[in-house]
Amino acid sequence: MRVLAAGSLKPVWPALMAYFPASVETRFGPAGLLRERIEAGEPCDLFASASEDHPQKLLDDRRALAIMPFATNRLCITVRSDRLQLGDDWYQLLTRDALRIATSTPAADPSGDYAQALFSLMGEAGEAVRQRARPLVGGRNSAAIPPDRLAAEWILLEDHADLFIGYASYSAALSQIAGLTVVEIPAAFNPVARYACALITPAAQRLADFLASAQAKAVLRQAGFCRE
Repeated sequence: MRVLAAGSLKPVWPALMAYFPASVETRFGPAGLLRERIEAGEPCDLFASASEDHPQKLLDDRRALAIMPFATNRLCITVRSDRLQLGDDWYQLLTRDALRIATSTPAADPSGDYAQALFSLMGEAGEAVRQRARPLVGGRNSAAIPPDRLAAEWILLEDHADLFIGYASYSAALSQIAGLTVVEIPAAFNPVARYACALITPAAQRLADFLASAQAKAVLRQAGFCRE
């Protein structure tokens, strides 16, 4: 079975597939760009997206048979520890003009779209933050992240930015990296990332059903997903 899956699923995918009794060939990338590859004719049985919008577009265009939700995620802020000041919270970090903000690329990578939604939820202050934020990963022409590094880790420790807005499912791993601090964003301002899969061929039904199962949800929850 051929699967195209959102890059944020890569860390948890081996644990999920350990419970799925069939061979699965999976390629990862930003969900918006993966959708375009499907539209261009790349063979695929199932598309696992970090946003419901991309599977829905495939369904609307009759390129998918059905879509199924299977997970949720949230955002967090990862900041260089040496940029923190006493008492800093998420809002103070985002609104401090001196700090360089990085996100994923909107439209190409859903994480970037969710960051834009965060800015909207912040109201007038968020508009100023939006203007300062720079999409450094997940785009067609973004610099390649070294395979042994997390995006936030590489961007911050290589001094491309001072803080990065990304998925909370990476929080546990990022919090273990020297020089980085993870800061939570309150639920009232933190958009829910809703993951969905598109069934491109009938062969995908079994895997889609598994991803929506209680067993898969337990694995995802352990990895930091499905915590609305």
